[in-house]
Amino acid sequence: MFKKVLIAEDMEDINKGVHTLLTELGVSHIDQVQYCDDAYLKIKRADLDQEPYDLVVSDLSFKVDHRLQTHTSGHALVEKLKEEFPDLKVIVYSVEDRLQAVRTLFNQHNIDAYVCKSRNGLKNLSLAISEIAEGKTFLSPEVSNAFSSANELEIDDYDISLLDNLSKGLSQDEISALYRKENISPASLSSIEKRLNKLRIQFNANNAIHLVAIVKDLGLI
Repeated sequence: MFKKVLIAEDMEDINKGVHTLLTELGVSHIDQVQYCDDAYLKIKRADLDQEPYDLVVSDLSFKVDHRLQTHTSGHALVEKLKEEFPDLKVIVYSVEDRLQAVRTLFNQHNIDAYVCKSRNGLKNLSLAISEIAEGKTFLSPEVSNAFSSANELEIDDYDISLLDNLSKGLSQDEISALYRKENISPASLSSIEKRLNKLRIQFNANNAIHLVAIVKDLGLI
């Protein structure tokens, strides 16, 4: 079992719940932080002192700090930690349940477990800790089909952004104007139309409204 664990969570009640669970599991050294930069600096210092953490339990979203932050989200924190400390075990503990987000965290950032904050959140967190202690990975039941063949579709962050803007009621012309303003490429109307046609075929959707409904059902947006 893990001996030294860091909790990165800005909600005090959740912090307490995770701390209590870790104590019950026999973890002897538990630290808590409320901001991503604090988490990174604490892990960095521990590594330099040759007293590294075994495990990090991190949320994905954090409240804004009055200080300038280098890592402003759990996504950025996890990416940095796995890049710099590849042997560090990381559990994401979040309300986020979009399957695409879960896949990205596993495939691109190499997290070890994803646990949804829910009625059974702490129970599943306990299971996750036990599983990764044995070198396995863990997915909460709510997102357990993230890697099923039905959901392993070729869709990237640009597609997610496009579909998300469609779901908000933006027209293709408005999305094109928005992408030009934000320097997102491709931004031309013709490129957006081609991308949406490709997605409609890929998801077997009749139209844009049907497409948005399908990807919402799949948890992609």
